[in-house]
Amino acid sequence: MTGGEYLDLLEKSQKKAHEKLFEEYYSYVRAIAYNRLRSVGTNEDVEECISDIFARIFFTFGEKYNNGDMKPFIGVVAKRISIDHYRSLMRHTDKTFSIDEDTSRELSSDEDLVSESERTELRRILMDSINLLGEPDSTIIIQKYYYAKRSQQIGELLSMKPSTVRMRCKRAVEKLRSILVKRGIKEEMI
Repeated sequence: MTGGEYLDLLEKSQKKAHEKLFEEYYSYVRAIAYNRLRSVGTNEDVEECISDIFARIFFTFGEKYNNGDMKPFIGVVAKRISIDHYRSLMRHTDKTFSIDEDTSRELSSDEDLVSESERTELRRILMDSINLLGEPDSTIIIQKYYYAKRSQQIGELLSMKPSTVRMRCKRAVEKLRSILVKRGIKEEMI
């Protein structure tokens, strides 16, 4: 849906315009909000963030944005509000606790902290590398390999043909592989 189409529908029926926008961009907005808040928030926090994102879109989208695809505008709004929610949750999260003799035995772990740290760093590098691909390639990779969506579903989300999605995905994987090799990450490490 383009900005002009949305504004035309908005003139006819505000409710239908909002429903259509929500239906078309919910998955995209949810992916952005979830990826930002998953480490600090609950599902309720993610849903609240999504509601705030759509509310901001409904109130701020106007004539100056109607010249084309709405996805970039929606992406910027979603990222900014997700970051605001992340900061708010981090401020209200108490990350400190006391270790006394009684609880220290309960806190001991058999997990290998070094390998967990390495996996976390590898995930960070992988996400940074995926983001370097740019749009829509990064969205295609995330939707296909992180959310296990089919080319048909991704095509509907991005307004592309499934064959185009498959070709872009193939090329994006090749680019991603070369980016990771330049960063010293081998395929078997992932």
